[in-house]
Amino acid sequence: MTQLDHGKFSRMTTTFHTLLALDVFVLFFSGYSLMFNDELWWMVSLMGGAQGVSAVHRIAGAGLLALIVFWMLMMVTTDTGRGNFREILPSKDDFDAFVQDVKFLLGSAEERHPNARQFAGGTADEIPLLTYIGKGVVFIFAAELTLLSISGVLIWSKTGVMELFATKTAAAAFVTFHGLLGVIMLMGVMFHIFEHGFHPALYPVEVKAFIPRSMIPEQHDDDTEGTGIERLDLSPSWNMASTVVGAMTVIGIVSVLLGSLFDEGYPVPRELAIGGGPTDVLLTVGINMGVFVLLLGLVLQMYGNLLRVRWQKQLEQEESEPTAAADGGHVESDD
Repeated sequence: MTQLDHGKFSRMTTTFHTLLALDVFVLFFSGYSLMFNDELWWMVSLMGGAQGVSAVHRIAGAGLLALIVFWMLMMVTTDTGRGNFREILPSKDDFDAFVQDVKFLLGSAEERHPNARQFAGGTADEIPLLTYIGKGVVFIFAAELTLLSISGVLIWSKTGVMELFATKTAAAAFVTFHGLLGVIMLMGVMFHIFEHGFHPALYPVEVKAFIPRSMIPEQHDDDTEGTGIERLDLSPSWNMASTVVGAMTVIGIVSVLLGSLFDEGYPVPRELAIGGGPTDVLLTVGINMGVFVLLLGLVLQMYGNLLRVRWQKQLEQEESEPTAAADGGHVESDD
């Protein structure tokens, strides 16, 4: 039994992960089309202009609220949800892993803690499927999505916010806060795409995020030790693909941060209305690189779900095949 053979999530979690990712991608595409309407003019056109982009963003925002409410109810009312919540709660081993990681970084520890190693060293019984880093990602994303939802609802109608808080400054502050969270989450999502799509052991996509653990056998006949990574072959295209996408990720993030300042929309607005900005060629190319990484993440989502469907069909086909007879033939029915 190896670490790489284990499933990671339940069927409910993998389905929710896909729906949430698709909704967040739409929010990014529509939100940044509003923000960088000069640089992303082609995406604004695809969504039917400014009014179309606004409508798409609000519909996706409503979808995000529905997903969050559903997940909260599922976590409270079902045994699976309560079990998943208990699994992501930090433990003493997670704290020890963090301390040992810091010591390892400073050169005072010889190796990383088992709770911090996901892809190398140790066996499946020693290494948790969700490290303290993974738990941190879950809590950070949950906090960001919650704050984005609250601020998004408050600025759904800018005039309504100004009436509620009495000043235009307060309304602008909510717009600024919403945009700042969007930029921070954009960086996290882009790094998430790169980490889970271009890790040499996962490239081009981490299938465990799409295939539920109920469809992956947990027991194996072989007694091979290790995590299974030693039996993998490095894809010939990984080096070039990871280099290009890694560069585009960094360039895209830097360009979005610079564009946020130059356009004076998010997260540093001059006024409440979001206006255009400089049409500098390099900045336009950089912002579009960032959007391309998000589009690549969307493609990988579709590819991961395609792998799940193919895997499920393969399992169904194997189960439907007749049992082989002792002489090598097939068992025939009495009919």
